[in-house]
Amino acid sequence: MSTVRTDDDTWDIATSVGSTAVLVAAARASETDRPDALIRDPYARILVEGAGTGMWEHFLDSSIAEKLTEVDPEAVAMFTHMLNYQAVRTHFFDAFFTEAAAAGIRQVVILASGLDSRAYRLDWPAGTHVYEIDQPLVLDYKAKKLAEHDVQPIAERHEVPVDLRQDWPAALTGQGFDPSQPTAWLAEGLLMYLPAEAQDRLFELVTELSAPGSRVSAETVGHHSEERRAQARERFEKFADQLGIEQTIDMQTLTYNDPDRAEVTDWLNAHGWLASGERSTDAMRRLDRWVEVPMADDADAFSTFVVAQKA
Repeated sequence: MSTVRTDDDTWDIATSVGSTAVLVAAARASETDRPDALIRDPYARILVEGAGTGMWEHFLDSSIAEKLTEVDPEAVAMFTHMLNYQAVRTHFFDAFFTEAAAAGIRQVVILASGLDSRAYRLDWPAGTHVYEIDQPLVLDYKAKKLAEHDVQPIAERHEVPVDLRQDWPAALTGQGFDPSQPTAWLAEGLLMYLPAEAQDRLFELVTELSAPGSRVSAETVGHHSEERRAQARERFEKFADQLGIEQTIDMQTLTYNDPDRAEVTDWLNAHGWLASGERSTDAMRRLDRWVEVPMADDADAFSTFVVAQKA
């Protein structure tokens, strides 16, 4: 089981926050296998299968829903919701990058990129540079695993191996990033791993590095009551025990459930951006992927997908 976060913790692809990147990639692989897939990530399974044994293997098990039904019908809804959410989230941010590229932006920064394969799978215009910021071991794993399968990036891909708690702007510019050029920034699956004040600082730095016309998109963090968190942990432990799933990840020890966290849309609108957001629940309904789940009546528990442009 994962331990509580510390100021100087680090990870590779199979531990702590790094292992959540494998879970997300497994969800993309599962979605890609669907006949009605919202997104196509032909490299997700390669990355997951190279990560060793872990809970992510159950995301790739097509019989998992049937097994869960025998244990807890509610768990089926939660599991389906989790996979659908990842598909809708990926679809939303793929569209963000497609629109940014169509607007002429040729500089992209993916913050805490994990096993994101967009540099390899999106149809980038010639001359596009994609900068991926993450822990050195995570970036190294992804590049080596895809190279083993002769997978080459479509865009000009730049690794920026640095922790976001360090001087990542210096590392980014050191890899050739040009702050005078418009940039498309993405913070997907990131903010929940940052304390509230670190989130503010992240967007302050993004703003400083963004030329007029730059764009940013982010997944906000839903706040969960302690009662909801306890219920979610109890439910997961129940079906994990029944299915024999080894619990190597405890999301509640990896994330920051800060009620004082700034609303991203409001923060950006107050700092020189024109921002708007779509609630993830609305996006899931729009794409016909909504599933009724136990927490459906708790509006604060769900994230919002934010897009903004710098004036």
